Amino acid sequence: MENAKTRSESLRESIEELIAVGKLAPGQHLDETSLAEQFGVSRTPIREALIQLASMGIVELRPRRGAIVAEVGPDKLIEMFEVMAEFEAMCGRLAARRMTADEHAALRAAHLACQAARDGADPDAYFYLNEAFHDRIYAGSHNSFLAEQARALHRRLRPYRRLQLRVRDRLRMSFDEHAAAVDAIIAGDEEKTMEVLRHHIMIQGQRFADLVASLHQLKTAA
Repeated sequence: MENAKTRSESLRESIEELIAVGKLAPGQHLDETSLAEQFGVSRTPIREALIQLASMGIVELRPRRGAIVAEVGPDKLIEMFEVMAEFEAMCGRLAARRMTADEHAALRAAHLACQAARDGADPDAYFYLNEAFHDRIYAGSHNSFLAEQARALHRRLRPYRRLQLRVRDRLRMSFDEHAAAVDAIIAGDEEKTMEVLRHHIMIQGQRFADLVASLHQLKTAA
């Protein structure tokens, strides 16, 4: 039983990763048989993995029609990023108050690890390093419930946050915003940390237009 559970969870993570990096696009049908062949398993653990993804909002299960990658409309996307911005700000405020010196060092190291990807204009490498950076802030809040909620929404928004990084000059801007957040957290400046992280996550105006354009291109290519 434990092996089956571990297998379905591993498959969930693998399928989630394909969705996050755009290899499975929003609205795309997820054929259980094809996925089973791709991963060399039976359909049962694939079905279990899709159920797990559906509970996270990443996949939609439709009666008699199977599963598709969840689609998010522009209005809902804005709402989700608004909530994510507040989660980030809350985690940052608590991190500025509660992080230890060792955690400060780890946060700064996670930030500097992003530099090579920024300099190399490699949005995919930056994507993963960026996730590790933000997770340091969630953990640094020392509020496990808040961190759990922030991580759940972060996972739900992964495909769209990844697309943002492909917009021209976004890597440099993101890295600079990270630097401001690190400085504010280490200084213990709760209000500044909240301001920086809220701005870092929120999408509006041209940034939102760029994201929607990138999403359209992704769906067209699928």
